[in-house]
Formats: sequence, C-alpha cells, structure tokens
Amino acid sequence: MLNPGQNEIESVIEADREHVWHHLTQHKKFETVDPTIIVEGKGIRVWNATGREHIDAVSGGVWTVNVGYGRESIADAVRDQLVKLNFFANSVGNIPAAMFAERLISKMPGMKRVYYSNSGSEANEKAYKIVRQIAHNKYGGKKHKILYRERDYHGTTITALSSGGQEQRKTQYGPFTPGFVEVPHCLEYRSQWGEVDDYGSRAANAIEEVILREGADTVGGLILEPVTAGGGVIEPPVGYWERVQEICKKHDVLLIIDEVVCGMGRTGTWFGYQNYGVEPDIVTMAKGVASGYAAISCTVTTEAVFNEFNSDPDDPMSYFRDISTFGGCAAGPAAALENLRILEDEDLLANCSTMGAHLMDRLEELKAKHNIIGDVRGKGLFCGAELVADRTSKEPLDEAIVQAIVGECMSQSAVIIGMTNRSLPGLNNTLCLSPALICTKSDIDEIADAIDAAITKVTTN
Repeated sequence: MLNPGQNEIESVIEADREHVWHHLTQHKKFETVDPTIIVEGKGIRVWNATGREHIDAVSGGVWTVNVGYGRESIADAVRDQLVKLNFFANSVGNIPAAMFAERLISKMPGMKRVYYSNSGSEANEKAYKIVRQIAHNKYGGKKHKILYRERDYHGTTITALSSGGQEQRKTQYGPFTPGFVEVPHCLEYRSQWGEVDDYGSRAANAIEEVILREGADTVGGLILEPVTAGGGVIEPPVGYWERVQEICKKHDVLLIIDEVVCGMGRTGTWFGYQNYGVEPDIVTMAKGVASGYAAISCTVTTEAVFNEFNSDPDDPMSYFRDISTFGGCAAGPAAALENLRILEDEDLLANCSTMGAHLMDRLEELKAKHNIIGDVRGKGLFCGAELVADRTSKEPLDEAIVQAIVGECMSQSAVIIGMTNRSLPGLNNTLCLSPALICTKSDIDEIADAIDAAITKVTTN
C-alpha cells in the first residue's frame, strides 16, 4: 500500500486507533486527533498518511536509520537471504552471521567475539549475564555488582531498567534486579561539585569512590554510554575516559560500553568509545547496526572474556548457557553487512564528522540568538541543545514549552526533532538531533532554521 487511496488511509488510521498500542505515547489524545501514520521514507525524508513530507532529524525517532530510508540494496540483501535461509538457532552458524562478525571485528581492534541477539536491551542483558557468570566461576559469586551511570539508559526490560540512570523510565516498574549500583553523571554544565579545575577526572573519581564504598571485591562490571543519549546528549569531559579506564583496570572491573545509539558511525568513528582511546572488555550495539532494515543486536567481547567460558569443557555449567531465539535470524547480519558496505563506500563517517561540525556551528549561532538555549553539546551527528528559563541560574525550561517547540517544528516546518522524554524529573529539557549520516549542509540548515523559527514563535506568544 505505497500509494493508498483515501478510503484505504482512513481504514488504516482507524485500525491503528483501535488496535495499536504505541510506544511512549499517551493514547487519550487519539479520541480527538488522528494517530500519525508514516507510510514511506527516502533519504532523510518521510511522508505521512496525508502525503505531507517531513525531514527526519532523529533517524526514525530513536537514532536508528543511520544510512537513510529507501536503500534497495539492503532490502535486496534481506530478501535474498530470507529465501535462502531465514532462520536457524544460533547454536549453529550461518553465512551472513559469520561474515558480518568478521567484518565487524575488523572495525574494533582488541575485540574478538560476537554474540547475536535482537535488541539493545537484550544485548545488555547478555553482558550482565557474562559478568555474573564470571563472578560465580572465578570469584565465588561475590564480584557480581554492576555499576551504571546516572542519566544513562541501557534498555527497557526489568533488569535493563535496573541499570538505568533515568528515574522516570524506572518509576512504577520496580522492584528491580538487585546488584546494580548508580554512579554520578558527568555533565559539567550541571556539575555536582561546583566549579572544579578538572571536572573530567573528578567525575571519574566519583566512580572509584562508589567502588571503594561497595567493596572492590564485590564489583564486577561498569556499563557506560560513550555519549549519554536520552539522558541529555552528554559528551564526557576531557580526562574522563582515561581515568575511567585506569579505575577499571586497577579494580579488575569489566568495562562495558553501550554503543546502541553511538555505534556504526553516529559520532564520526565506527564506535563512540573510539573517540576517547578506550579499551573495553564488552561492547553492545543495536539500532544503526542494520539501520532498522532488520532486527539485530550484538554483544562483542575480547578473547580474554570469551575464554572465561572456554576453560573447562568437562564442566557442563562452565559455558555461556544463554540463547536468543531471534539471534538466529539470518536477515539481521545480511542487512548489517550491506549497511556496513554503504557506510564504507559512501564515506559516511567522514560526512558525519563534517556535517556534525556544521550542525554544532548552527546550534552555537542559535544559542547566541536565543537566551533559552543554555548549552549545546554533542559528537558527530548526535547533538543536543539544553533549554533553560534563565541562563544564570540554569533553571530548566518548563517541559511543556520544550514540547511546544518540538511540536512547532513538526507542524509548521515539517521537521521532526526529538527531546528528552520521561527521563529525568524536571530535566526533560534538551532538544535531541541525530539526522542520518547521509545528510547534507542544506539539510542541516533546514533543521536549524526550523528550530530557530519554532523557538521564536513559541517564546514570543
């Protein structure tokens, strides 16, 4: 139904209204307004059921469609693989899974093994199970605690939420899985320690303080986003990652990097951690791995981590006793292979860096023009603008006003932008931008102009 008639569209909208339960959506409004239906995408643009064209500045709403819409070569790769072999449990191999693992590891020096599943939440669950099993096999179960950072997000299952640093995401879903402990965030704009000369080191040292408080012999893992996503688009300050690495090595803590958002070129490097010289033990990824053309996620480890499960073949409990049903879908790695080829052949990492710099320049211009923009930050094509009621006090702008700006961009300029959503009480005040890595200078300008117009209209009415 690429070109549906009016009657067909009306029936689709009604079916959606009556039967679809949307993510992150209060449905009461659909009693008086129609749900939005997206029917087609091409490049960085999508069309809704009424035929209106929009620029998508958030890559599918949740930072996923890195290579843009309408990639026939990815669709062809998926179709061909489905006809040949759609699925077999990943207790055995398949061709695209083996080939993508090899290609992926070539982009990740120091990493060696790829474990497939089908969502970012699941990829992180696997990482936690790895830490916990090592704790039992090697430390008598004691070194089982996993640290996570305030403001970071690692998924939507109960255990993934247990490791989430966003209070509103967690509210009403407890009790949570025990053994997860929060460490402070690293957003210098909202420093917890006032003005300090080396905020990066101070924020990292706060992690060590938690490790020592809990007992280093009880802490087995630390999970961090390389750039915090839904918690406010936070790039860690200078010196942070170097100190984090030292702390993990000192206390024998496995470092898990959650690349679900930042992976596959989003920050201008293959993976966000590669901007900072980090050597992780485990890396998780999803979203941009196949740009949303098929469901796939990966939990990638070093050979040293893998060998913890390979040391005693006579022990029936020593191997990683885990399964992900849809980790056996062959379409995911088939799509991921073609997605990776596009990123390479079209030099999209370089375009990401160039266009990301232009986007930051435009955001700085908007900050100079509009006093409600308190801070702009980001890496590559993953940027944010924190809105405030007062620059001096940094009082967050009322969430309803931030929502109005997002809505104005959508309704008047047909530009889809995002914002921090049900994450942090009183701090859902950051505009989020992550256009596809294929975007052009004119696309960036159109996005920035839409934000400019929306802020002007909302704040002058």
